[in-house]
Amino acid sequence: MDAAGAPPLLQHLLLLAEDQHRERIYLSDLFGAMKKDAVVVSVLLFALPNVLPVPPGTSAILGGPLLFLTIEWLLGTQPWLPRLLARHSMARIDFASMMHRTSSWLGRVDHLLKPRFQTLSGPLARQSIAGLCVVLATIILLPIPFGNMPPAWAISIMTLGMLRRDGLWILIGITTGLASLALAWGVATSIGSSAVEYLQRLLG
Repeated sequence: MDAAGAPPLLQHLLLLAEDQHRERIYLSDLFGAMKKDAVVVSVLLFALPNVLPVPPGTSAILGGPLLFLTIEWLLGTQPWLPRLLARHSMARIDFASMMHRTSSWLGRVDHLLKPRFQTLSGPLARQSIAGLCVVLATIILLPIPFGNMPPAWAISIMTLGMLRRDGLWILIGITTGLASLALAWGVATSIGSSAVEYLQRLLG
């Protein structure tokens, strides 16, 4: 998907990625593009890059704002980032690669989304989904090996479902989210058990 054929928000971000005068892209630049859109859109755009192979450290840059935004979603407030988070940045070349892969993926799945089972996108369900996204965003921030992609997939699927009122996608996202929680718990437990066993051997 090129900038000309993209939705307005993605069009702005793709043009930002192609700006040869910038060496780095700051989170404040991204947030400026989405300040007029719903917090759900902001959550999607900070979660989606984590499902793709990205340069090392990208999850750390995007994970903090993602957690902050999911909390704002849960509280029902307008999207906003504190200055400390807004000044994080990445190389424009890395951002351009990430955005073109993101927009390409969105272009491929867009025709699969349609309004259905809309009870799952109602106000009550929205709060529960936002709460689950807070937990999943927290996992993305934790140093769990390969732990960021499954919860990022879950958040991306749920937010796409919310934006298009597609209850089927929301249900798939919830299932993926619960599975990623189980996976993260299993990995963390395994690492913890290995660490305890190592300490026991070390101490004799």
